[in-house]
Amino acid sequence: MTEPETFIREVIRRAAANVREGGGPFAALVVREGEILAIGTNRVTTDNDPTAHAEIVAIREACRRLGHFQLTGCDLYTSCEPCPMCLGAIYWARPARVFYAATRHDAARAGFDDALIYEELEQPGPQRRIPFIHVPDRDAWIPFQVWLDHPERVAY
Repeated sequence: MTEPETFIREVIRRAAANVREGGGPFAALVVREGEILAIGTNRVTTDNDPTAHAEIVAIREACRRLGHFQLTGCDLYTSCEPCPMCLGAIYWARPARVFYAATRHDAARAGFDDALIYEELEQPGPQRRIPFIHVPDRDAWIPFQVWLDHPERVAY
């Protein structure tokens, strides 16, 4: 069995175990140099936290362990194709690769349908189900200017 197959099997096993322990059917691993650096399971309902997806939990733990906000040189293994929120977090964390088992279409068949979010992103802000309304303000640029002027800022 290849390394990706081994870790995919492990992440599937952990996702199923998480359901038996009261969590959601998702798990993720951050792997570096063939070793598991961090494990995440879906904790949305157990923690009452809509952001506690397996990938987010694993990314947070891996970054804490690495002492850095990026996962350079790491791979992310996940039991299912990441949702839009997790996809954003993955791009911010910048792992080398992402491996996933089930597809978003498999998740939709089980009641986890992210199609609404993908459709909403294509809509103009005010026309979304939860309207996004731009409130222009002459001082809106100030935080960015403070950032640009800060001599010790850490670029990301």
